[in-house]
Order: sequence, then structure tokens, then C-alpha cells
Amino acid sequence: YEEAEEMMKRALEGREKVLGDEHADTLTSVSNLALILHRQRKYEQAEVTNRRALEGRERVLGREHPSTLTSVNNLAAVLREQGKYEEAEEMMKRALEGRIKRLGEEHPSTLMSVANLEAVLEK
Repeated sequence: YEEAEEMMKRALEGREKVLGDEHADTLTSVSNLALILHRQRKYEQAEVTNRRALEGRERVLGREHPSTLTSVNNLAAVLREQGKYEEAEEMMKRALEGRIKRLGEEHPSTLMSVANLEAVLEK
């Protein structure tokens, strides 16, 4: 994952230079970097990076856009890993409610949010 992290950082830097910090594609790169950091158990860095992706997507795409809701879900997962269960639960509920509203109750992403919320509530 170290090599993947370096490659993603380079891709992100390139998108920031060419597209700007707030472009949807740049924010996708931010989100992808956060996932790589999460997989490496670099939870504090992953949290900061996920928050950047979420805040940018909220501004650019809106609070209920599916990509924004994915960022909510990803941030909640990192919070759960750090034992921040109350905030993780709050974020998981937000992701679930948004996905039900935007995608419907039977959409695979909605069902994933149900499972993720259950995992947080078990702690």
C-alpha cells in the first residue's frame, strides 16, 4: 500500500494543479487517498483526509449527493476504527438516511449502510 499511497498522492497533486482543489475529480482522488490510508491503518491521517473529501463534496456536490454520502460512510468507518463510536454512529445514520432518500431502501449502497450502522451499534 505504500507504493499505492505515493502514486495516489502524485495523482492528487496533478489534479489539484490542473483542476483545482474543489473539482469533483480532485475530491475523488482525495477520497481514494483516504481509503488507502485507512487500509494501512493510518487512521488519523485517513480521518483528516476523509474530512477534506467530505467537506469539499458537500460544497461542490451537495449534502445528499451519492458521492458525498460515500464520504460520510468512509469517514464513519475510520471513526469506528478509532473507537469514536458516537460520532461514527451519527455519521452512519446520516449516510443511511441520505441513501434511503436518494437511492431507495433496496439499493446496494443503502443496504451496505444498514450493515455498517449495525456494526457500529454492536460496539
